[in-house]
This record gives sequence, structure tokens and C-alpha cells, in this order.
Amino acid sequence: MNNKNLTMLTDFYEFTMANGYFKSNMKDDIGYFDMFFRKIPEDGGFAILAGINDVIDYLCDLNFTDKDIEFLRSKKIFDEEFLAYLKNFEFQCDVWAVPEGTAVFPGEPLITVRGPLIQAQFVETMILLLVNHQSLIATKANRMVRAAQGRHVVEFGSRRAQGASAAISGAKAAYVGGCLGTACTLVDRDYGIPSLGTMAHSWVQSFDSEYEAFKAYAQIYPDNCTLLIDTYNVLKSGLPNAIRVFKEEKPKKMCVRIDSGDISYLTKNVRKILDEQGLEDCQIMVSNSLDEYLIRDVLLEGACIDSFGVGERLITAKAQPVFGGVYKLVAIEKQGRIIPKIKVSENVEKITNPGFKNLYRLYDKDTNRAIADVVTLDNEKIKDIDGHDEGYEIFDPQNIWKRKTVSNFVAKNLRVKLFDKGKLVYEKPSLEDIKKRVNDQVSALWDEMLRFENPQTYYVDLSHDLWELKKNMIEEAASLK
Repeated sequence: MNNKNLTMLTDFYEFTMANGYFKSNMKDDIGYFDMFFRKIPEDGGFAILAGINDVIDYLCDLNFTDKDIEFLRSKKIFDEEFLAYLKNFEFQCDVWAVPEGTAVFPGEPLITVRGPLIQAQFVETMILLLVNHQSLIATKANRMVRAAQGRHVVEFGSRRAQGASAAISGAKAAYVGGCLGTACTLVDRDYGIPSLGTMAHSWVQSFDSEYEAFKAYAQIYPDNCTLLIDTYNVLKSGLPNAIRVFKEEKPKKMCVRIDSGDISYLTKNVRKILDEQGLEDCQIMVSNSLDEYLIRDVLLEGACIDSFGVGERLITAKAQPVFGGVYKLVAIEKQGRIIPKIKVSENVEKITNPGFKNLYRLYDKDTNRAIADVVTLDNEKIKDIDGHDEGYEIFDPQNIWKRKTVSNFVAKNLRVKLFDKGKLVYEKPSLEDIKKRVNDQVSALWDEMLRFENPQTYYVDLSHDLWELKKNMIEEAASLK
């Protein structure tokens, strides 16, 4: 967040609606809004939720400066009493969320904001901005890390990011998703994410010879020396000069990096020559427009690689640069009674799930693997089921004839409360804790869900009561036509 007040980073309609609520005597009416997404990026098996910590920071710092108020006054469309309300703004909402680092699926209420309509509506833009971007990058990073099969992946994308804030938040999300570190120095200083890097081709070109460039670098960094060997010719020039310098200077850690050419062919030959020269401990790092598909394919081809540097295809999530999360009103509260609201559309996937809800994940007691997720109304509880107990029936909410009775499971409510009447009641986890949660979450998924193409579908079911409520509200809306 860079300690910058981002209260005004919102869509203008948030202000026009807020002013409208104020003038319509609705400023104290209570609304419930859900943030969810509709489709997993790149048709994958799951997404990684990220950005929740930044949402917390944003909500903790909501305030309007005199400059903000004067700007809004200059638009000449806002009521003075409304501007006075903003000047004395105090966040009063309750907020629930799925913890950052959780594997999540379409249609699930990832964040719910309950509070005065003006406030709960106003935070829409920043919640979507923060969660959409970071979830997209964390999901992409996790795909790449899984493709690397235990080899290190480093985020190299700062110079390709869409702006400074995207470079910073993207580096954080990539780390959460599983990357070892980043090329972005700022996030190391501010967040403790390891910053990693060696040299560019310009270093090699700046010297009279490639050998002199390598030798100078090895002398300056004797503890950890990585040499970029593709400036001129990997096998005829770069590798021979690197081997000569390694043998002369004997750095404690040795690595060569290849940033162009046929990765499979080059790394296999480089590995063979290094081993023949007695440099079995020298590692090989590759970069150059990599993604999970290229990483997977070169490893299948037998490429000899110890680590990967990934840039533009990660930091921009190039294959699908939009996560698609949305923020929708799901209920209004009047005199303590929650009144469900629904958005109906001819596009089935755009019909919302009404009401104030909870989200449960059912885990098999024997394998600890996730069986299914169930979205319930808030007053419903799913109890753990032992093998001898009567099971719990789940069904596909789109194709209700697809039904299954599950038993011998543990039901976990995935959501936690972040804010109570505007006060933070949740201790933010560290990036290391979030990263560990990602690993634990992925380990709890079935292998069939980890495929990059045609993964097994993981079902997000609606409880019977929620499904009945939704069906009745759709039928009621249809009768109004």
C-alpha cells in the first residue's frame, strides 16, 4: 500500500450512490455485499486467494482529507451534509473473509462486508482491485512452481509490470504463490521477500572480453557467483569462459544462467560439459519468457535445470490478465431482519446467491483431502460426520440430479471475521504463514485437480435451504415480467 491514502481510489459512482443513499435517508440502512469470482483463470482446477492483508490495511486507513472534500465540492453535485459526513468518516462495518492463501473456487463468498449502505458500497473498488490482481498472480505463480517440480522459481517481472504498484503487489503475490524470491529490491526492504539477481548482458558487454567480465564478477562476489553465459555464444564462448573463471577463482557457489536459445538442448549440453570438467556442483538457471507450459515441457524433454527466472508471463498473468472478481449486494437488514437480495440474469453464471452466508469445506477424515465446498445460509451449521453416521447430501446447484451422500468427514468453516463494527479483530498472518497455507491447501486437493488442462471439477454446492431460497427468488423475479 506504500503508506499512501487510497480512499479516493474508487469508481465515481460510489460517490454518486453514496450521496443518493444519504439524501434518500438510507445512510444508516444496513447492506450485505459479497466479493466472489465466476471463473478460474486459464480453466484451472482452483485459484489462490491473495490480497486480504492489503484489504485490511486499506480498511484501517479510510479517511477523507480536506483536499478530498474540496475536490468533491468542486463537482457541484454533492450535498453539503453528505460532504460533512465524509469529513468525519468513521468505518463501522463488519467484515468476514476467507484467509489469504486459501485455495478457492467460483461462486464462493470470499469477502462479505456488512454495514451502512454508504460504507459497504464505497469499498467495492479497492477490495476488487487488491484481491483480483493478487489472486491472479498468486494463482499463476503456483502453477509455475508446481510445473517446476521442486526446482526454485524466482519472480523476475518488475520491468514488465503495469506500473510500480503492480510490480510490488505482484512480487508479494508471486511469493505467496510459491516463488523463492523476486528481482524487486523494494519488496525485500519493505516485506522481507528475498531479492535475488546477478548481472545483465550489459555487464558482459561493458568489458573488453567476456572472460574479463566473468572474472571481475567472480572476484567481487566469491561467495555466490552466477554468470550469464548467452551474451555471445553459450557453448562456444560463454560456458568455456565461465568454466575457466570458476576453476581460477573457485567461488563457494557457482551457477550459470541462460536467457535465450533452445533451453532443452543447451542445458543438457551445458550440464554434460560442466560434469566432465568436475563442476558437478555448478547449477544451471534459465529464464526467457517462461510459463508453466514451457517449464513443464522442457523438463519432460530432459532439460537439466536447477532454477527458473520468470518475468512477464507471471507478473502480467499474460495468458489471462483478468481474475474477474465481482462485488454484489446480497441482503438488506431492516429492524434486525435480514432480507435476501438477488441479481437475476439470462446468463446463469451471473445469477447471484442471495442472503448472508457461510462457507464450509468438507475434508475426508481418512485422507485429509477436500471433498467439496458447501455455501450455506448464516444460520445453518454443518456438523462433522463419522463413518457410521447418516451422511450429508450434496448436489450440483446447476444440475440438481447430480447428487452424492458424503460421510466420514470434517466440516470446516473457511471464513474468519476481520472487522467488528469497524474495529480490526483479526491478526494478520505473515507472508511466510500465508505461503505455508498455500502449500497446505494445495496438498489437500486431489491430484486430478492439479492438471493444467482439463482438471477434475471441484464442486461448490449450495445447502438445500440456500438453494430453495435462490430458486424461489428467481421464480418470483420471473413472475414480475
